[in-house]
Amino acid sequence: MSQKKTIWFEVGENENIEECLERMHKAGYIPAGRKEEPLFTEVNGEKVPIRQLIKFKGQLIEK
Repeated sequence: MSQKKTIWFEVGENENIEECLERMHKAGYIPAGRKEEPLFTEVNGEKVPIRQLIKFKGQLIEK
């Protein structure tokens, strides 16, 4: 089974960036991009930020 050339890895809620990058490397990918987006919840009709979602674009390591 062949792997996709690029996939997105999201830093988990209880995971730090280094752990996510290590997980990427174990899966056979290297970071090729990064994006961040805020995660909101609604409290009393107002949007309140909860945390920042961080995602890394993984590029397949050619063997």
